[in-house]
Amino acid sequence: MVELYEKMVKEAMAAQKADIETIRNKRGTKFHIKDTKAYLDVVEKMEAISEQSESVINLHVDSVNAHYNILDSLTDTIRPEDDPFVEHYQTPVVLEILRDEDPEFQKSLEKFVEAIGKAEALIGKEVVRRYGGFYGPTCVVDFALMPGSTSNTINRILQTMDIPEHHKQAILSAKSWGMNTSYGIGEVFANEIENDTTVAQAVKKEIEEVQNIYQNPIEAQAELMDGAGHTSFDVRKYMSQYRDKMEDTIKAAMDDDVHYGNILTVPAYCVGDVSHHIAQSTFNMCKDDVTMAIIEATTAVMDSTLNKALPNFKSEFEVLSLATGSSACAVEYILELDGFNAPTVVNLLTQRFHNYVQLYPTRGAAAELHNSDFMDMIYRGWGYVDQARKLLNGASGKLVPKVAGFDVDLEPIHQNEVIMNPQRYTYPACAITVRFSSLMRLADYPCLLTSEPVTATMMTNIIALHKEKPGSPARTCKNCAAASLVDFRHNHCQWREAV
Repeated sequence: MVELYEKMVKEAMAAQKADIETIRNKRGTKFHIKDTKAYLDVVEKMEAISEQSESVINLHVDSVNAHYNILDSLTDTIRPEDDPFVEHYQTPVVLEILRDEDPEFQKSLEKFVEAIGKAEALIGKEVVRRYGGFYGPTCVVDFALMPGSTSNTINRILQTMDIPEHHKQAILSAKSWGMNTSYGIGEVFANEIENDTTVAQAVKKEIEEVQNIYQNPIEAQAELMDGAGHTSFDVRKYMSQYRDKMEDTIKAAMDDDVHYGNILTVPAYCVGDVSHHIAQSTFNMCKDDVTMAIIEATTAVMDSTLNKALPNFKSEFEVLSLATGSSACAVEYILELDGFNAPTVVNLLTQRFHNYVQLYPTRGAAAELHNSDFMDMIYRGWGYVDQARKLLNGASGKLVPKVAGFDVDLEPIHQNEVIMNPQRYTYPACAITVRFSSLMRLADYPCLLTSEPVTATMMTNIIALHKEKPGSPARTCKNCAAASLVDFRHNHCQWREAV
């Protein structure tokens, strides 16, 4: 299995580095679709080994290929306002292919749409809570089942139904990592309420929208983009061409008995680097040297830690855990260099959230999504770093946090000239908040810290080993930072009850 672990690390870090090198070289310039070719080149080298399912790897590789080539044929660039949605055009297409190819799955989807219509009390309660900020900062489109997320509500509806279990799991995956359309629960309700619609009527319209994204996923996504003022390219042409390019790959995965939840997940989760992580918004954000350095140093910590641990891995899940755990330690450690830590920041951002709700009642459903990701990441890192500080007990020597028994190498942070010299980027005698200020920029956009290209690549490799089990959503406690430090919402979670 050592060969597999080496492959996972090599492919994941190659994807991350393709992003980082492109951003470093292009930051501050105008973004073009062809700037993402380096990521495509890395993905095209992925292949199945050992007991991995080739059809699963193909879902990843073919999707990135299709995504890149379609975008390149439709436009030269994408404006920042449109780039978050580029990873939302795949699952609607895949969902329709599965529905068209499998009449039994079509029946289950129809029953689910009916069940949504009967869930007025549940949906009404959840959208009211989301509108009023009841759950605190939350990921409305989440990879787990945290309170306030769309998948949390979907799971509750599915629990009431009598359809095949694997169909339930597929429907749940479609609105988790699959990101079926850009819709997050509560958005229609909030806008209707603020436009003086009655609560009952607003709930009715909310139900209609949730039904629509499962009845007509492709057109529903197109309509959502019409409403958002998307102008960068023709989204209907994209989804039509994506179906043409991916239909055979999807059918091959079905024939290979890959779980529908994985067929819905893998093609979407892997494409975000093309015109989202490598994009104009990223080029703009990373003009700041300290922001760029934080991403580079975090990547170096992850790379060094994973490669040093390679001889000792005993499971593919350890590789993923160490990748995400080491980056969490790195970001928390950089935060602590300025005298901040996770509890301080979680409290700050949670307080800010409640002010934000009152200022902007029609805030986008995903507004606090990445703040939540950032808080969860640093809270996890704080747990490891805090334990390491206690063990060091003030003695001289390096701080070495441990994740799943593996050492995390923080030395790349000390070797980063920008991070270790904040006085060069502000009033030199008072440079005590520089790194923190850049981390707050990244709190809105932590995708290359958590890191999404790494987790997407590793998850495809893991799913390829376990094609028959749904990889999403994560069926474990997410250990939400806000719920652990500020808010009491554990009893509204669904992770133990995931279908």
